[in-house]
Amino acid sequence: MLAFVKPSARLTVALFLAAALTNNAAAQNLDGFDAYVAQVMKDFKVPGIGIAVVQNGKIILAKGYGFLDVENHLPLTTQTLFPIASITKSFTVTTLGMLIDEGKLDWDKPVRDYLPGFRMYDPVATDQLTPRDLVTHRSGLPRHDLLWYSSNFSRRELVEKLRYLEPNKPLRQTFHYNNLMFITAGYLSGELDHSNWEASVRQHVLLPLGMTSTVFNSVDARKSPDFARPYRMNYKTEEVKKIEFADWGDIGPAGAINSNIDDLSRYLLFHLDKGKLDGKQLLSANNVAQMQTPQMLIQGTPHYKELGENGYGMGFFISSYRGHKMVEHGGNLDGFALNLSFLPNDGIGVVVLTNLDGTSVRDFLPYNVFDRLLAIDQPPWSARLLEEEKKGRESLTSAEKQGLTGQKPGTRYSHDLKDYYGEYSNVAYGRVTVAPAAAHGALTMTFNRLTRPIEHFHYDTFSVPADPLDDLEKLKLTFITDLNGDVSSLSMPLESHVKPIVFDRAAEKRMFERTFLERFTGDYDVPGSTLTIALRGENQLILTHTGRPALALQPKHGATFDIESLPGQSVEFKEKELVFYSPDGVSLFKKK
Repeated sequence: MLAFVKPSARLTVALFLAAALTNNAAAQNLDGFDAYVAQVMKDFKVPGIGIAVVQNGKIILAKGYGFLDVENHLPLTTQTLFPIASITKSFTVTTLGMLIDEGKLDWDKPVRDYLPGFRMYDPVATDQLTPRDLVTHRSGLPRHDLLWYSSNFSRRELVEKLRYLEPNKPLRQTFHYNNLMFITAGYLSGELDHSNWEASVRQHVLLPLGMTSTVFNSVDARKSPDFARPYRMNYKTEEVKKIEFADWGDIGPAGAINSNIDDLSRYLLFHLDKGKLDGKQLLSANNVAQMQTPQMLIQGTPHYKELGENGYGMGFFISSYRGHKMVEHGGNLDGFALNLSFLPNDGIGVVVLTNLDGTSVRDFLPYNVFDRLLAIDQPPWSARLLEEEKKGRESLTSAEKQGLTGQKPGTRYSHDLKDYYGEYSNVAYGRVTVAPAAAHGALTMTFNRLTRPIEHFHYDTFSVPADPLDDLEKLKLTFITDLNGDVSSLSMPLESHVKPIVFDRAAEKRMFERTFLERFTGDYDVPGSTLTIALRGENQLILTHTGRPALALQPKHGATFDIESLPGQSVEFKEKELVFYSPDGVSLFKKK
């Protein structure tokens, strides 16, 4: 019959048949994959998985496996929304790349050129840090994740707090994964577009790509009837339980997007086609190449021979799989583990979305797909990673069984529990409130929005109780006393690469109230002279002594005030008496 078809029609039919044969071959290469996924889900106890596979510009698999909600037996579909966590980072970089294509930004000019108020702790970084540095994890600043995770700080406030966060490496020396830098990058894109990051991503990426179901936070995602619930495994019992959705701070550009298999398939095809979708160039090929080219070396050798050395591009990790260049980015957050990866030179890409916290399934399922579509042997990834997870759990439980907790037994705290009550503040991290708890010998700690009981650990150190389902389990908090023996601050190891973060005790609100302060005013009898305490304005106590300049008293705690400009010196008011503390000793003066 082909002999009687016009030449142009013959070509069309030939192309159709070639495409059909290609898709047929791809389908055959995925024979048995469903059974493989089912076994993996059983072995790793994963409630549900969404998977998309693309090859040569086509979606060859888009499917939901298992449940989005186990308890209610709700099946997972290709439209089930997941928080995609750090996969969001590539959306932020894609948007910045499009702004560069529009001439609004330069990767290598200082951020201060675009955000004049931008400041880092390190003045060199303040002057030299560029948008490229923001999105390649080379700022020298470690993660400081509990700053945004715990707080209600706005995106603008988080950017402004960078000036108070201690780095541990010079600019561009070391790969330091950092969400705050991506928050800053997204904030920058919003400022350049005279809107915000969400509007900028929607305009530049979501609308052109037809990603109609994708939203910018899990609250909006949960308005849909089709959203995945989060699960976590108890490493002690290996029981998988549903947990609460994370109440994150304003992570936005670093990890807030929620999407599904249908939308992410289009996003994957867009990056595999070098910034084009349906033949239209949305992001310049040059910026696509920069995103997919190593910008920063990641030190360390992969454990398995199939995996190549690691680098970071711009919003993507760059490596190789069995000699084939691989571009990918994972996402982890409470109750979810996700991955988007592709082999750009082979036209193959995979998205894996799971609703089990921290599972390695998101990493090795793409490897199995790559093996199948490249028609090469399949290493035993499932068995390897299952053994790794088992050993990891055993290392934790065996240490606990042997009592290797770092605790000094038989000690007690140095003050009455009530002496620890109060508010403590840090200019970057915010506020910690310590209050009584129902249980004897315990306290309650509220760190910005996170509230946990804390138990005595040893000496003046307390700890969040052990709970495998709690991200903050075993977090330590140490109270610090001053020269006078008063509890003056507390510290917490919130960032492992720098010293513990110190929160200074904040004065009680009443110490700024006129009615409280008025009772301390008057003259006090100092041998041979008079010391006067008076009010300046509504709520400022001042001290004057024998014609010397007046000194402001700064509220400290209770009825104790530090003397401004005299470090180490303070006064405490008692009934008709004033106690004066100095490094040389203590004096008591009676009120006249």
